[in-house]
Amino acid sequence: MFRIQNTKNVNGVKIIQMNLPGIGKRMIVNTDIDIDIADRKKLLQCIPHTPAMMNSKGKEQKHNTGVYFHKVPVNPFTQNCTVDFKKAEELGYFKLDILNVNVYDGINDIDELNELLDMEPMWELLEHEDVVKKCFHIHNHFPVVRRMKPKSVEQLAAVLAVIRPAKRYLLDKSWQEIMQDVWIKPDGDEYYFKKAHAHAYALAIVLQLNMMVKENRSSLVD
Repeated sequence: MFRIQNTKNVNGVKIIQMNLPGIGKRMIVNTDIDIDIADRKKLLQCIPHTPAMMNSKGKEQKHNTGVYFHKVPVNPFTQNCTVDFKKAEELGYFKLDILNVNVYDGINDIDELNELLDMEPMWELLEHEDVVKKCFHIHNHFPVVRRMKPKSVEQLAAVLAVIRPAKRYLLDKSWQEIMQDVWIKPDGDEYYFKKAHAHAYALAIVLQLNMMVKENRSSLVD
């Protein structure tokens, strides 16, 4: 198993020294990393870690998903990191977000996963509220999905971004205008989706749509 030996921040770029079995390798990272898993609790029981901390209106609380797998300052009473996760990033600490995601339930192996991801989705399914309500991250946002009518993974990723407050003003813009602006980091503190996150979640929704189609076809055959 890899072990993060050291991290530092140089000119805004995270430099991470990782030890792999028999290999010392330096990696340069300038992004957030989310790891989707069926049961994060089971995973974290197996790996030493420190939960990240977030300071919300002067109150310290455990970060919902973020953890550190390298040494960080620890509060002996809460066992959380003592540094707010935003400040910790500036100091060079490297947070991983471990997320519970159940969209992979029912997939038997990597071949089936790749088969489903390679299928062209029936995008018109997103015009039906009962379908959208079953979809990852967009289940409460059918009016936005219906108005934007995404027809590609890139457009679906943009829908996920527009749902967030920082990019909501793009809702009634043309696709050309949306794509020109949607991935630009906002100046304020409003919540927004980074491009990498949005594309990953868009693929998860594609997976769900194709699973629905496959299951429906199987039921017709049976």
